[in-house]
Amino acid sequence: MDIPDDSPGCKRPAAMRAIKMGKPPTTLGDIAKSLGTSIGTVHRALHDNPGVSPSTKARVQQMARTLGYRPNLAARYLSSRKTLRISVHTLEGTTSFWDEVRAGIREEANGILLENVEVEFRTCRLGEGEEEAFEAAIREKVDGIITFPSRPEKLRSWIRRASRASIPVVCVATDASNSGRLGIVAIDTLASGSIAADLMGRFIGDREGSVAITVFDMAITEHAEKYAAFESTLQSFYPKLRLLKPVEDHDVEKEAYRKCHKLLEQNPDLAGIYVTTEASIPVLRAACDFNLLGRLTIITTDLFPELVPHIRSGAVVATIYQRPRAQGEMALRMLHEFLAEGARRSHQVALAPHLVMRGNLDFFLRRQLQESERESSHPVEARRAIQEFA
Repeated sequence: MDIPDDSPGCKRPAAMRAIKMGKPPTTLGDIAKSLGTSIGTVHRALHDNPGVSPSTKARVQQMARTLGYRPNLAARYLSSRKTLRISVHTLEGTTSFWDEVRAGIREEANGILLENVEVEFRTCRLGEGEEEAFEAAIREKVDGIITFPSRPEKLRSWIRRASRASIPVVCVATDASNSGRLGIVAIDTLASGSIAADLMGRFIGDREGSVAITVFDMAITEHAEKYAAFESTLQSFYPKLRLLKPVEDHDVEKEAYRKCHKLLEQNPDLAGIYVTTEASIPVLRAACDFNLLGRLTIITTDLFPELVPHIRSGAVVATIYQRPRAQGEMALRMLHEFLAEGARRSHQVALAPHLVMRGNLDFFLRRQLQESERESSHPVEARRAIQEFA
């Protein structure tokens, strides 16, 4: 992972450090003055225009690096009018999670300089159409891809193909490591698992019993990490609680209901369930069928309309909000900064999860409403096309 620009181990030129402290940005005139040449020569050298010798070009580029020069993006785009085409591959989803991710991407696109980003959404069903989406994006020679690799083992080869075609890929929510992807934006899974375990233990108290956790698939790193953090925290602080084998529901409602029904049937001492996927409503339905809603400590993931009444009633003691809108915004920002500026500031962004409980529920609902209203207040101009691909 890259060392952040402001970390103690980051070795940057003095000029770069000075810029961060408020020094005016370096201009073409500064470079020209340092070299004793004209601004026109500097401009031609930096933009690879003809009429500049290789030695002069090398001197200009070296001085630009030394002084910490960064191109004026506004001037560059005004002259080039280049449009960046971004292909976004996400799931349909059973809740509003992916709607919020897409909303975050749209909002970030609306705020990008000179409105030069064209976003194409290719929405797939779980396990269907993901490879075809990559094939279409590569064939159409898009400038970048944002994807949710629900099956990393199958999509790694497609991400590598995109990289070979000079199409950078940013993963969102779930990673596909060792694939050549540019970066990943996701929630901090270790923090999520630890918070859920600590809450679970505190709500259950001194009682003994078993605790269950549902995950998408243990073969996916993020889900395995949530389980590991949950298990470690329980063992360290709540040894009376016995963690059961993880329930893999693959985010499918019918599968989640069936497996949780069996779980409740086979474990009469079950004291709590941590649902790490979108499929929390089927788990609540199964608990209701066993008349256990008031007795089980249930912690869920994310925040969507169907879940709200269960939080208000206390059937769900807390939900770990994964900030999907922020994930979408930061994924597009990372990709755009790389494409427009060549920036590689962070290959991996781990967002801190937000804890939503009955006491702060209305605050989060108001904020979600404000974000939705802010997004709808930004009209899409003629120079940007946002297309939907079913």
